[in-house]
Amino acid sequence: VHRLVTYIFVYEDLVSFTCGAIIIWYFASSFEKNVGTVKHCFLTVTFAVLSALLYLLLETVVSRVSEVEDAKGFMPIAFATLGVSTTRSQMKRTLVFGFRVPVVLVPWFMLCVACFIPRSSLLSNLCGLLAGEAYGLGYCFCLDFPESVGSKLDRVFPFSLLKRVPGLKYIPASLAERRAFKSS
Repeated sequence: VHRLVTYIFVYEDLVSFTCGAIIIWYFASSFEKNVGTVKHCFLTVTFAVLSALLYLLLETVVSRVSEVEDAKGFMPIAFATLGVSTTRSQMKRTLVFGFRVPVVLVPWFMLCVACFIPRSSLLSNLCGLLAGEAYGLGYCFCLDFPESVGSKLDRVFPFSLLKRVPGLKYIPASLAERRAFKSS
């Protein structure tokens, strides 16, 4: 059961680790700014488990047709956060490599680009994207918790400790506090 979460910490080489770190930094940091650190941590674990379960379900079917790369690395979670961000975005179009494309197509374009990253599992990235899209569209509404719960969790361990770490940006759970944090 522990492998439903620990696979996100497994990397086979420095290139896949570096690519994963860049993707995490770019997509997950903007997602954390929108939801807060507490909810981001909760959703990271949730997306890891949902992606792993979906991967296990689809892997048996897909492995009959072609060889499937093992699920490893943080990229499925990055795709999940990208899926949530694009489905909930109010923008209609965005620039991707100088071209204006519909926002809803960005994660699918990035999924195609991720195929060129060494040791990247297309199926696990797809499962992460599907989990994020389902959450973003509201199909996983039972996973949401109120801001009041997030604010209470802000005050308990380990989140109270994270606030005190120098050089670490801690994003509060409360929307009002996040707005104040952004303006400062």
